[in-house]
Amino acid sequence: MCLLHVTLLDDVPVMLANFVRLKSRLTNIVEPDFGLLDQLHNLGVLTLPQLVDVRSERTVYRRNSALLELLTSADQCNKFLEALKRTDQQHVVNFIVQNGGQKHYAV
Repeated sequence: MCLLHVTLLDDVPVMLANFVRLKSRLTNIVEPDFGLLDQLHNLGVLTLPQLVDVRSERTVYRRNSALLELLTSADQCNKFLEALKRTDQQHVVNFIVQNGGQKHYAV
């Protein structure tokens, strides 16, 4: 068994704020149906009733919206990023970490 520890949040309050700000855009790019929900359940982010509720939504957009509404803490967001990486959605991780492509660097 391989335990994966991922530390992605340099500044947790800023990252959580970015996540909240990007939720509406994330509903269009996250792929929940090919392992992500199971990973979130395995990581303890989703309870079984929450998993069932999210899966019961009829469209991907609504499943994503329902999922993202359940993520309310920095710990959950960090585990969400980990689950995205485990399900080959690194492009979504990059989108979040880079604040939707708006991260600025001091030169």
